Amino acid sequence: MNWISASLKNLGAGRRQVPGKALLLTAGVAILTGCGKPHGSSKAPEVNLPTAQVRVQSAETKPQVITEEVVGTVRAKVRATLEAKVAGRIEKLPVRLGQKVKAGELLARLDAAEIRARLEQAQAGLEQTERDWKRVSALFAQQAVTRSEYDASESRHNVAKATVAEAQAMMGYVEVLAPFDGVVTKKWAEAGDLAMPGKPLIEIQDPSAVQLEADVPEAIASRVKLDARLKLRVDAVSGELTGTVCELAPTADSASRTFRVKLDLAPAAGLMPGQFARLLVPVGESRSICVPLSAVVQRGPLEIVFVVANQRAQLHLVKVGTQIGNEVEVLTGLDAGDAVVIDGAAQLTDGQPTEVK
Repeated sequence: MNWISASLKNLGAGRRQVPGKALLLTAGVAILTGCGKPHGSSKAPEVNLPTAQVRVQSAETKPQVITEEVVGTVRAKVRATLEAKVAGRIEKLPVRLGQKVKAGELLARLDAAEIRARLEQAQAGLEQTERDWKRVSALFAQQAVTRSEYDASESRHNVAKATVAEAQAMMGYVEVLAPFDGVVTKKWAEAGDLAMPGKPLIEIQDPSAVQLEADVPEAIASRVKLDARLKLRVDAVSGELTGTVCELAPTADSASRTFRVKLDLAPAAGLMPGQFARLLVPVGESRSICVPLSAVVQRGPLEIVFVVANQRAQLHLVKVGTQIGNEVEVLTGLDAGDAVVIDGAAQLTDGQPTEVK
């Protein structure tokens, strides 16, 4: 170290003339001083992580059906929009939205004073023509009237009977009855409103039987066959549903270039008419790596999978794709055959020792 002291003395003597060399020697002293310290003192102590008990499963490459989503609507298979067949003021409308009704139950009654008066008039005319016809019949039996007079009386009697039947049918239209068991889903009128033919009053549906209606683009319409079983998703129902194609339009809509498709659906918890649905139409097949849903850990915006290698957990950042049942497609970050942790992944740390159960 004597040469260092001599150099420092020389530096002090000529510091003003060579400032660059002074800085260089000072840096050299600092480096040598640092080199004199023990190497192990600057190394951070290693953290000892406990051994984790995990279950693993090999990532497998599986064939996957490529599908295209088509939006649709869940509808009741049996539904009806009811309207009055005659004009009149609504006298009674004893139902409310959401009410369950039975077949034949009264839904609306009209004030039918005019129709009732017409029926009474028709009945009076029938009684008169019936008396005339009986009198003419008796005279015709005695050959007191001609055949033409008898025929004319009989014709008037038949016309009167038809008039009464027509008025009675009109009276039957005064009451609007439920055509089947169902639930009132819409009301367009209230008591006191004027009802007339062509103006809807009430809509009822049978929610026990539902189906999906979707308009499939013509580019993929050939993939849909009658009686085929297709998958669909409804936001209010967990998991995927399966429906059977029961109707398929033979021609495309000229405006939208789509084909109307209907699928019968089995009852499911949360499935109701009017819900938005996505029909999954198969358009091809591909092969991709799939792992159980429990293997993917969500940490903030990151999707993580742990792979066991050399008895340690290795963190892999992945990008997942479509969920298929209890598995999910992994687009990047894994190779086929990797031993993926499927139980206890959320509690693991990168590099942690592991023991496979």
